[in-house]
Amino acid sequence: MVINPAALDAAAPRSTAGHELMDQGFTILRGAAPTSLVARVIEDLAPRSAATPFCEGGFYGERTKRFGRLLIRSPHMADLVMNSAILDLAELALGNWCDRIQLNLAQAIELHPGALAQFPHRDQDMWQGSLGEVEYLVNVMWPLTRFTEENGATILWPRSHGAEALVEEPKEAPIIAEAEPGDAIVFLGSTLHGAGENRSDGVRRGIIISYCLGWLKPYENQWLAYPPEIARDFAPELAALAGYAQHRPNLGNFEGQCPSVLFGGYPEEPLAAIDALRPDQSALLADYVAAQRPVGEGERGDGALAA
Repeated sequence: MVINPAALDAAAPRSTAGHELMDQGFTILRGAAPTSLVARVIEDLAPRSAATPFCEGGFYGERTKRFGRLLIRSPHMADLVMNSAILDLAELALGNWCDRIQLNLAQAIELHPGALAQFPHRDQDMWQGSLGEVEYLVNVMWPLTRFTEENGATILWPRSHGAEALVEEPKEAPIIAEAEPGDAIVFLGSTLHGAGENRSDGVRRGIIISYCLGWLKPYENQWLAYPPEIARDFAPELAALAGYAQHRPNLGNFEGQCPSVLFGGYPEEPLAAIDALRPDQSALLADYVAAQRPVGEGERGDGALAA
C-alpha cells in the first residue's frame, strides 16, 4: 500500500483511535470486525491448530502454540489483514518512514492452561535501527476467544513507546487488554508488552497481524509463505502488501521489475529493468538527464526553448 502523503500531514485530523495509538502506544478498536467473520476464521484454522505442536523455548512459551501463513489457511483472513480502519492506523504510525507499508506477520497464537507470562518485550528489537524516533511496526492482536486477566490477555505498558523505549523502567503501570472476539488490540512496535499467564482451564486463542516499514526484512518471509503461484490469486492490494510490489526506489525487484511479473510464470525471455522511482526522484532524474542531452535544433545553449 503506497502511503498518501496528505494523510500524514501533522495538521491533518486524526481519529480518536489514532490519537490514542500515537499518545499512549496502543488503542483498542471495539467491534472492528464482525463476530461472524471471526467464527469462520476459527473454523478454518481448527485443523492446523490441532496438528501444531507446542513451541520450544522460554520466549515463545512451552505451553503455547504458534503457526503462520494464515492467508492460505483461511480465505477470510484477507478481510482481517485488509481492514481499512487498521490500515489507516498503520499508515498513520509508519507512513513518515517509508514509501509503502508491508505485511510483517500473520500468526495464530494459543495460550494453553499453565502458560507462563511472556517476557515483556518490544517487537522493534527485531531490527537494530535507530530507536526513539522511527516506528518500525504496528501490531494488531485479534482475539478469537475472550481475552481476560485470568486466561492471559495481552499486557501493555502505556506510554512506553517512542523515546520512552530508551528508558529502562516504564513510568506507568501495565494494563490488561481485556477484549472480545471482533475487537482489535493495536499497539506500536516500540510499546512494551507481553502475553499474560493463563491461569484458567481454557485455551486463549488469538491472531497477531502486523505491518512494518516496506524496506525492512519482515518477521515472516512473505515470498516463501506465499510464493507466486499462491499470491497471484490474491487481490492486487493484498498481493502488494504481501511483498509483490517494489518499495521505491527499486527495492524488492525481480530482474529490475515488480515481482508481480512472476504471476504469469517465470519469464522465458530476459526482462528489461524498469525504473521504479518516487516522484521527487523522477523529477530530479529528468532534470539531470535533460541537462546532459545535446542542445537540439531550435534550443538555446542555456536549455531554454528558443523564442
